[in-house]
Amino acid sequence: MVHVVYCDNTGKKGERILDKILSGKKTMIIRGASGRKIPHSRVFEGETLYFMEKGSMAVSAKATVTSVQNYVKLSEEEINKVLSENESKLALTEKQKERWHKKCICLVEFTGVESIEPPLPFEKQSNMDDWLIIEKIEDVLVGTSIPYNYEKSKL
Repeated sequence: MVHVVYCDNTGKKGERILDKILSGKKTMIIRGASGRKIPHSRVFEGETLYFMEKGSMAVSAKATVTSVQNYVKLSEEEINKVLSENESKLALTEKQKERWHKKCICLVEFTGVESIEPPLPFEKQSNMDDWLIIEKIEDVLVGTSIPYNYEKSKL
């Protein structure tokens, strides 16, 4: 499977998530919620992550998953410990630390980041979330996309 990861584009100039990934400052992505949600337990070592900035409609980087940590029912103390232990890889702002302070957390570490030039044209569909699990990247590109459903994304 491959994964399409939307990256927030908010933040100070030069502090965008995709910029941090491309520069090597950020080597781990976090997703969290009050209960398990995609990609929790659905992303594995060796799979490919494709990154795109929200609103850009273009897939502009890719990397390979090197490790995954899935957590459920974390206490406040455990959440703080997990975020602290991975702080150097996550490169989170204070606001992002608050956002991802959740009981269920999925941490995805990656390596081999490559910029995609020219960026691949993404075809957004109304039912897509901020993390997509698909068979191949062509399934969501303009001209080769197929209707997206959540069959491969069920927990």
